Amino acid sequence: MPQFALPPVKGRALGLSSHDLAGEVSLVNVFGSWCVECRTEHPLLELKAKGVLPIHGLNYKDQPDNAARWLNALGDPSTRTGADLDGRIAIDWGVYGVPETFVISKDGHIAHKHIGPLSSGAIEGTILPLIRRLQEQ
Repeated sequence: MPQFALPPVKGRALGLSSHDLAGEVSLVNVFGSWCVECRTEHPLLELKAKGVLPIHGLNYKDQPDNAARWLNALGDPSTRTGADLDGRIAIDWGVYGVPETFVISKDGHIAHKHIGPLSSGAIEGTILPLIRRLQEQ
């Protein structure tokens, strides 16, 4: 995982940095308010609500007011949400489109990258089993 530090999305108290991801299995979801597929997958990001693991958002190339309005309207499943206004951090992560979702291991490595919108099948068949294995290590 690249080293980074992002300020919080407007209206949020906690930004996101590589330091925040150390020591626990977590999910990082790269999204934008302008992204239609991000809106489709957003309800599936309820893993935090189920207490499975922390979810963090990386808001990609978004206008601050638009990102805040979007999260306020749809709900914010993230513990931390960083604003990547110019998209440079996402490039360091290897993102070339949104949405993309990463499973991060306790030691700060990218254990899985899901390109495109999450589906129930991807969550149940790939992501949750991987998370369980990583949490047991």
